[in-house]
Amino acid sequence: MHITSSDTRVPRAPGRPPRATTSDFIKPGHVLDPNRILVGSQSNFGAPLALNVGQEGSFLSIDPSASSLSVLPNFAQSGVQASTLGGAVQMFSANSPNWLNGKNNLNASTASYTGVSNPLGLSNNNAFGRLWPANAPFGDSGDGSSSILDPDGRPLKGAPSPVIGGVYEGNLTNRDKVLGSGQQVIPGSLSTGAVGTAFLGPSMDGTCRAVFSVVTADGAIVQEHTQKGLDGIAPAGTVQPLLGKSWDLPNQGAEPRLGVLMNPYTTATPFTAWQLFVSEPFNNTIAVINLVQSGTDPHNLVFGPGAITRISSPYLKLPVDLAPARRDLDSATWASNTTLDDGSDFYVANRGDNTIVRMGQDGTFKGIRRVTIDSIPLDNFAINGIATSADVPPSTGDASKIYVTFTTPTNLQGGLLEVPAFKD
Repeated sequence: MHITSSDTRVPRAPGRPPRATTSDFIKPGHVLDPNRILVGSQSNFGAPLALNVGQEGSFLSIDPSASSLSVLPNFAQSGVQASTLGGAVQMFSANSPNWLNGKNNLNASTASYTGVSNPLGLSNNNAFGRLWPANAPFGDSGDGSSSILDPDGRPLKGAPSPVIGGVYEGNLTNRDKVLGSGQQVIPGSLSTGAVGTAFLGPSMDGTCRAVFSVVTADGAIVQEHTQKGLDGIAPAGTVQPLLGKSWDLPNQGAEPRLGVLMNPYTTATPFTAWQLFVSEPFNNTIAVINLVQSGTDPHNLVFGPGAITRISSPYLKLPVDLAPARRDLDSATWASNTTLDDGSDFYVANRGDNTIVRMGQDGTFKGIRRVTIDSIPLDNFAINGIATSADVPPSTGDASKIYVTFTTPTNLQGGLLEVPAFKD
């Protein structure tokens, strides 16, 4: 499969639609058919831009069985979930008035915002079939945003919090502002662009609400509770910041981003139950952040920071994204496209040399492949995102395919490739 866009923007991180959506949207050929791929873009593809809430941006739903497609730049000018190329490419959501938070959440503090604007990451919640983009609507130094999107691409209808609705932005949806009293358990906000995200799982406070992690451009990590709002996890500089960074020539036009994976099976320390793996492209490392239970009030327990280590390897060359070799199978309803199965390896997308590396969770090198098109190296392109297929062959237990987005040096075009998975 080789899909390109003739738009003047770049493709972001690909992801798989969640499996548990119970609606017409998951029927074969529809926008969240589990066999399709979701790809972020910095373009609205013609959909009218929502005013004063950030840059263009969208997620497209693409049929991976299609071949050599070229997407027209204005196919979504109707401003709804439009489709083109016989349905092979469909608009899921964009920074356009049809997808305002206020459509479902009139009184939300972020009612004027949409759920997608310059998206740099994507995770999902298999338990309820909703998508969580991470956005840098005002660039890496401006306020970031994160959202919960229903299958129609609009922010969450019937949201647990009328203050949040389905969009977190800046400090407007911090815990103290959402609840109207008290303070955050751990300080934090989306004060810089959101550059990566991963589903953490159910909250620890007895509400059983979903909680997501978001990494921001200043290197901080925050957590978002669907009912109680945003708390911090770790301060700025925990992950190597992306503020002011850019790729080297000739690929400087694509905005830097990073990959995030959740490991819910760690036994690294006696009190550690979870880990985040976060790529650090400009350090050629992967940060491993242990998470612990934090807080003294059992009704307000949150994820807190534990020990931090780093994976270093000569095979890491501007690691821009991460994907599980095998997604969590034991707890599928509390897992995501960004959740590692017990003991699973992961893939690293290297923007620096267009390679994909397979690694163990301890950093052990397992194998490497160079991405090509028809055996021709991508000398004039650079890979920008990675995802794995949802199929799990019984013989291996691992995904059989890898999906890779790429960008061009001039930032005029990007595309999506399908390549075979590998073990060594």
